[in-house]
Amino acid sequence: MNITICTIGKLKEKYLKQGIDEFLKRLTPYAKVEIIELPDEKAPENLSESEMEMVKQKEGERILSKISDDSHVIALAIEGKMKSSEQLASDLDRLATYGKSKVAFVIGGSLGLSSEVMKRANDTLSFSKMTFPHQLMRLILVEQVYRAFRINRGEPYHK
Repeated sequence: MNITICTIGKLKEKYLKQGIDEFLKRLTPYAKVEIIELPDEKAPENLSESEMEMVKQKEGERILSKISDDSHVIALAIEGKMKSSEQLASDLDRLATYGKSKVAFVIGGSLGLSSEVMKRANDTLSFSKMTFPHQLMRLILVEQVYRAFRINRGEPYHK
């Protein structure tokens, strides 16, 4: 399986990079995982509603330019579907079984994802109703993808 994690913003925190690198290393036997970092749109703190939409649209265009037409897109969003680790594992297993070997997870910037990205998404995923920094979501996502592969192979790790 080829997994792409397309994300807005540069990862700066060393501890997050180390955690992500560890799970990417652990994922090597199971899947090819690529993280595509795209620049966030520079914007002042106090944006109007239309300015926020413009920022999300520009970031969305960058995201969509990196996703292949044959990818199954899963958008991470607060309003997405909440799933257990076992359900995510089952979803990834089903995609692989039915020939969808390219999966793209999308993590938006601090304002979220554009409506165009949400329309392109085949599925949505929410890890919580809480808001998390998008950099931290990368670590949580790669850990959950690793956990999904371990669950699907009946290997120890999942508790």
